[in-house]
Amino acid sequence: MDVIWRLVLLWFLTCAGLPLSAPDPDDESCLTHLSESLQDPNRNLQNWTKSTFKNPCSGFTSYLQGAICNNGRIYKLSLTNLSLRGSISPFLSNCTNLQALDLSSNALTGPIPPDLQSLVNLAVLNLSANRLSGQIPPQLSFCAYLNVIDLHNNLLSGQIPQQLGLLVRLSAFDVSNNHLSGPIPWSLGNRSGNLPRFNASSYLGNKDLYGYPLPPMKSKGLSVVAIVGIGLGSGLLSLMVSFTAVCVWLRVSERKLANDEGKISQPMPDY
Repeated sequence: MDVIWRLVLLWFLTCAGLPLSAPDPDDESCLTHLSESLQDPNRNLQNWTKSTFKNPCSGFTSYLQGAICNNGRIYKLSLTNLSLRGSISPFLSNCTNLQALDLSSNALTGPIPPDLQSLVNLAVLNLSANRLSGQIPPQLSFCAYLNVIDLHNNLLSGQIPQQLGLLVRLSAFDVSNNHLSGPIPWSLGNRSGNLPRFNASSYLGNKDLYGYPLPPMKSKGLSVVAIVGIGLGSGLLSLMVSFTAVCVWLRVSERKLANDEGKISQPMPDY
């Protein structure tokens, strides 16, 4: 019996000395570059240091503010409403185990990196309430597990990529209050079957965006004011032309009458 207990105690001590999982170099690269691309004026991320990036997780325990770990890998990043500035690092794509990325309510600028397509496990992408510009990368359609895309209140321009309609798991989609233009892709605006549908609130605040569930494209015809203006201008021009013609006719008539009177006033010849 003593032998069995000794073996159990030896196994326990051996396992206790082993780390639950080894640090991942991809996560270290991801966090290092993200930290370098961000500015933290309020010093909310004081524990975001190079030494911590080397071993940010221990099993399910995270040593970084805003990070949640799963089996030694970064599983979620939530850095919302921290007054962060800077841009989104394309090296975020190295956090390949990431399933939720929330950088909302900051002051981030620049484009959304197409490199995020490498986050094949990503289910939630929330970059709302920033100052992001450029186009929505169609490469996001490669993140097949995306359930949420929230990009509202930014400065994004261009058209909504049709490829996003291929995301069959997409249940929440918001691109309102940007500078988007063109038609809403049919695959997003008029989803069929059991796919969730997105109402007009997902698209409002983009004045050049049109198509269901928004109204159709506005006619590029002349406005009522323009038509009235053109009508008044045409009428005035016609009046001026008519007045000029009458003046010319009167002048010609006067000259002809004067000539006729001159002929009549000459004395009759004597026979």
